[in-house]
Amino acid sequence: MNASTESCGCHGEPARAQTDPAYRRALLTVVVLNLGFGVAELFGGFIADSQALKADSLDFLGDGSISLIGLLALAWSARARAKVALTQGLFLGALGVGVIGFAIWRALNATAPDAELMGTIGVVALAINVVSALGLARFREGDANVRAIWLFSRNDALANVAVIAAAGLVAWTGSAWPDLAVAGLIALLFLHSAYEIVTGARRELGER
Repeated sequence: MNASTESCGCHGEPARAQTDPAYRRALLTVVVLNLGFGVAELFGGFIADSQALKADSLDFLGDGSISLIGLLALAWSARARAKVALTQGLFLGALGVGVIGFAIWRALNATAPDAELMGTIGVVALAINVVSALGLARFREGDANVRAIWLFSRNDALANVAVIAAAGLVAWTGSAWPDLAVAGLIALLFLHSAYEIVTGARRELGER
């Protein structure tokens, strides 16, 4: 790591997240924001009939739940935290497979969602996730558990950008396919991050 990277504060020391009170505050903020908005977005997804919003709401709820576990795990041993991260990765992978399966099922009788409501919820979700991701960014180089929580928050922000773009395409084309495609992309993002989390957790377990 060069001097300019160190001075910018972009990377945290591996043990920093376990001892820094700022990380606990950031994590608690993520838990409250994600669980609260996840429930709201799930209802919005059903009202708008948007699979992308439903997939994104699951990401919010999963992020909030896993972040809560991660907050509790800060007091546990390094091996226990690695096991928690492994569980997080497996959960995220299962979530991705489930979203893909449901999107395929919906594609058989696809109807266009409410693009305006979909876009509005997507914008609010993006704002919440940017706040969460910025709060956690400087801690993202911690252990597997810390990195898992960071990846969840980063995924949410990326997914929200895709949801907003899909809403625009739905409004333009009058088709449900942009919504279903984004739901599938969110699921693939789940699977990619799940692989990273599980790989990191297994490596830490092997080292210990």
